[in-house]
Amino acid sequence: MRAGVTVVDPATTWIDSTVTLDEDVRLLPNTQLHGTTTVARDAVVGPDTTLTDVLVGEGAKVTRTHGSGSTIGAGASVGPFTYLRPGTVLGETGKIGAFYETKNVTIGRGSKLSHLGYAGDAEIGEDTNIGCGNITANYDGEKKHRTVIGSGVRTGSNTVFVAPVTIGDGAYSGAGAIIRKDVPAGALTLSVAPQRNAEGWVIANRQGSNSAQRAQAAQAALGSTATPDSSSTPATTEEGTQA
Repeated sequence: MRAGVTVVDPATTWIDSTVTLDEDVRLLPNTQLHGTTTVARDAVVGPDTTLTDVLVGEGAKVTRTHGSGSTIGAGASVGPFTYLRPGTVLGETGKIGAFYETKNVTIGRGSKLSHLGYAGDAEIGEDTNIGCGNITANYDGEKKHRTVIGSGVRTGSNTVFVAPVTIGDGAYSGAGAIIRKDVPAGALTLSVAPQRNAEGWVIANRQGSNSAQRAQAAQAALGSTATPDSSSTPATTEEGTQA
């Protein structure tokens, strides 16, 4: 603290003797720093963060994160509720956001993985935005495979990359895409079947249920007389579950 480090709550802060802290570092309550962790000038770590053998760059912010064997670039942002596994390298001004797990992944400068996803055994270029709920499916049950995503890529929510696969620079993916083949630079990839609405299905097949009653009331209010689409009725077992 005499060297210019701010420790907001010393009673809940643990720092190994092997840790290196630069001037003007700020450590918030319930922070633990272990091993060879190094925190550069003006970085903020915590609260509720545990880092082991992690390099935190100048001006980076790490919130409610558990990390080990990773590198966080200058001006980057991590957390909250983020799990950095060994081999994670986040470039300058990049972001790994809430409820994300990473492992053995290199993320380029300015790229963002904002929330609710997994990136493992992957390489991501610069200024790429990975949408909510994206997953790299890296394990086939026997071997791990890599996903390569270029620079300037934009992926829709709930995209799954079935590795090994390569996404070219500037490519886009639509929401819900399952990518099994390489995507050329600048291409838009879509893999979701067109939406089809089975009009009247609930009323015809779930008679007397709360959903059916509400649907009938809504149709009555709108003066609708939708004809049930029986062709979309799935097979049903004796227990009433879909077969």
